Amino acid sequence: MSQTRPDLPRLFDVLDATWPAAAKVDTGPWTLREGRGGGKRVSAATARDAWRLDDVTAADSAMRMMGQDPLFMIRPDLTPSDTTLDVTLAAQGYARADPTQIWLAPIDHLTDRSLPRVSAFAIWEPLAIMRELWEDGDIGAARQRVMNRAAPPKTGLFGRVSDKAAGVGFCAIHDDIAMVHALHILEQHRGKALGGWMMRCAALWAASKGARWIACAATEQNTAASALYRSLQMEVAGRYHYRILDSESDTQ
Repeated sequence: MSQTRPDLPRLFDVLDATWPAAAKVDTGPWTLREGRGGGKRVSAATARDAWRLDDVTAADSAMRMMGQDPLFMIRPDLTPSDTTLDVTLAAQGYARADPTQIWLAPIDHLTDRSLPRVSAFAIWEPLAIMRELWEDGDIGAARQRVMNRAAPPKTGLFGRVSDKAAGVGFCAIHDDIAMVHALHILEQHRGKALGGWMMRCAALWAASKGARWIACAATEQNTAASALYRSLQMEVAGRYHYRILDSESDTQ
C-alpha cells in the first residue's frame, strides 16, 4: 500500500474526473465549465494561470454567454493566486458560498470489516429505487447525468435498513483514488450507522478495482457528514469554496 498521501492538485483532478462537467474550455487563464444544471461543482470556473482584472470580467461574460451565473471555485490551499482572486471577487460583490472540505483516507481504513448481510451493495446501472432515493435528496436528473458522464470504474451504492431501501450514493475511481459523491440517507433512517456501512461498501468495491485511497467532499455546515467521515478515520485534506454573484443559484 502506497504511503504517499495524494497532494492537492491530484485531489482536485480526481474531483473533476469523478464528477465531470458536461464540457470544459481552457481559455486565457481560466478553465470554464458547462454544468447543464448539474450544480456548482460542474459549473464553476477555476484559475489555471496568472490573471488580471480584465480576465475576471471576460470570464464573467463568458459564463453568462453559456447561460450560467458567474461562478468561481476558490481553492485557497492550492495556489496563492486563488487567495488573491477570492479578495478581488469579494470586492466586486461576489458572495462566498458553500465552504467545503475534502476528506481522505487510505482505502484499508475502511476495508477492515465485513458488511452486515443485505446492508449495502455496489450496483451499476442504478436501480429505479436508487434514482427515487436521489430525487428525495434533491439529486435530480441533471446531477444523475453527471454520474453517467463519469468514466468507469464507477458504481452506485444502495443501502438498506430492516429490508427497506434507505440510502444511495455514487463512487468513481480516478488515479487510484475512489471519490464518493451524492451520498443520501432517508431522514427516517439516519442515525442507524448506514452511512458508515455504505462508505465501507464503496471502499471494498474500490479496493477490488485497485484503489488505494478513498475521498469525498462535504460542506462545512454538514456536521453530520463531518462526524461520519471523522469516525471512519478520514482526515480533511483540502478545502474550497465558491464566489457567486447570484447566491440563489442551484446548490452544490
